[in-house]
Parts: sequence; structure tokens; C-alpha cells
Amino acid sequence: MSNLITIRVTPGGEPDTISKAIAALPSDPSIPARILLSAGTWCEKVELLRPNTIIEGAGADKTEIIWDDFAQDDMPDGSKRHTFRTATLRLCGDHITLRRLKVSNSAGPRERVGQAIALYVNGDEFLAENCCFSGSQDTLFLAPLPLAEVEPGGFTGPDEHTERRPQRHSFRKCTIEGDIDFIFGGAAAWFESCELVSKDGRDDRKTPYEGYVCAPCTPQGQTFGFVFKNCRFLSDRCPDGSVYIGRPWRNDARITLLSCGLDSHIAKGWFHDWNKPESHDRTRFAEYGCWGPGHLQDKVSYMHTLSAEEAAGITYDAFLASPLNGIPT
Repeated sequence: MSNLITIRVTPGGEPDTISKAIAALPSDPSIPARILLSAGTWCEKVELLRPNTIIEGAGADKTEIIWDDFAQDDMPDGSKRHTFRTATLRLCGDHITLRRLKVSNSAGPRERVGQAIALYVNGDEFLAENCCFSGSQDTLFLAPLPLAEVEPGGFTGPDEHTERRPQRHSFRKCTIEGDIDFIFGGAAAWFESCELVSKDGRDDRKTPYEGYVCAPCTPQGQTFGFVFKNCRFLSDRCPDGSVYIGRPWRNDARITLLSCGLDSHIAKGWFHDWNKPESHDRTRFAEYGCWGPGHLQDKVSYMHTLSAEEAAGITYDAFLASPLNGIPT
């Protein structure tokens, strides 16, 4: 990109915060821009509302953006913060890329703080490479939202009244950590060579543990939901058989696993219906070529084992070319 504008952010430099660097980006959104972050911990709540922008660190083990907002926090008007105002890093724009950094929500265990988003993405053709996203409940939100919340106020936040626009997000060689629904939303999302780490971060370990990796709300009729290819589903202190790969936030949820490694924390059935048996005929949970001790668990009756021919047709090129014509529900 010969016309790429680059701004470097270093402690004690100018600019010395990510937010200042964002404010200094070209006002013309068609001009590609890049923010280079030095090694260090950036304690900021950050919003990037500009397309065609790259944020790049010195490595996921060297550069971290961290904040600690949480859903049960009290706002100045006496209301709760709710889930969608908790994000450490909120991205809203097409063609945004993150590379070589870590984004964390450090609010703490979910039984004390509720939901706490690390990364919030609302924009088509998002890409994350060699990144880490760390939290507890609701670590990674991938827009769009469903059309309506189940509980009043459940969507309180910056996009509750915006158009539910289908979009594609891609993650390559990333680590994503959490415990309950830590990847959720309606995007068509491709995860390749990623590690999905379920963490048992409870204060009280006397009660039985139950975790969930994904909670998609895939728009009705959308070809792809969440696709995991050559990924590893790993455990950080989770008991054997305690974590479900996913459950349907809305009934058209789609999750596909291709040649993924499943550790022993994966629960019997692999997937949970969120106590919505009516979802069985509409969800699309599928796998091909998975392996590891968790793969030996029985599968729910409504899960599909792909044929070799079906699996061969699920490629990244097909993912990018697939029309985004689903209808949010």
C-alpha cells in the first residue's frame, strides 16, 4: 500500500495513547491507515470507528490493550452498564485488521461481574492475525446482533438501534480465552489454526462447572455461521466433560468444525440446545475429521457429520464468496 499512513504509538511519545492516534488518522476514510503499537500494556478503553485501518502490535505476548468494564457495573444514572457497553476495544467499520497484539477484559470472574467483552467487531471483512483475546463471559462479540433482545435492556449500547448488517470476520493463528459464550454474535466467522481456551475462572469451585465456547445468532438463510478449521479446543482447569462447543443464541445458529482437536473437557453431546428443543430442526451443527479425547464423546442427535465431499466444499474462498443475504432473527 504505497499510500498507507502510519502512526507509531510509544510510551512518552506523541501520540502516547491509542485513542490519540485514532484521532490523528486521516479524516478521509478511504485512505488506508496503520497504527503501530510498541511493546507494553495499554490501559485504555478504545473505539475505532474508521474503516480501512490496521492496528498492529509487537506481538501478542508483548503488546496488550486492557480494560475492566463489566455488565453489572453501576452507571452514573443508576442503571447497569449491560453487556454491549463493556468492550475494551470496539471496532466499527469495514476492512479493519488487528495483528500481533492481545486484547483483554480484566473485570474478573463472571459470577461477580457478569458479561465483559474484550473485543467488539461490527464491520465486514474484519481480519485478526496472531492475536490473543482474553476474558471470561462474552469475550468476543461478532456483530450483527439479533433483531430483538429477550430481556428488556439486553442490547443497551452503541448498536442497539442500528441496522443488523451481515458481515464476515476472519481469525488466523489467534488464541481466544473465556468460559461462557466467549465467542458470540451473528457474523459469518472463519477461525483457522486458532486455539479456543476454556477457562474455569470461578472463585467458588464447589459447584459443578459448565462452560460454552460459542453462542451464534446466525441470520436465517446465511450459508456460514462460525467455521473452525484446524483449531484446538483446549482447557485451562476445566473438568473433563464440562464444556459444550456451542449453543444457539438464536435458532438458526450454525457451527462447523473441520479437522479440529478436542480435549477431554468437551461435554457429552458436543452441543447444547439452550433448553430450546424447537431449535433442533433449524440449527446446523456439523463436524468432519475432528480428533482428540473430546471427539470420542457421543454427539447430539441433531448434529451432522459431514461427508468428505461436503467438507471439501467448505473453503476460505467459498466463505469469502458466499453472499451475505441472511435475515437476522
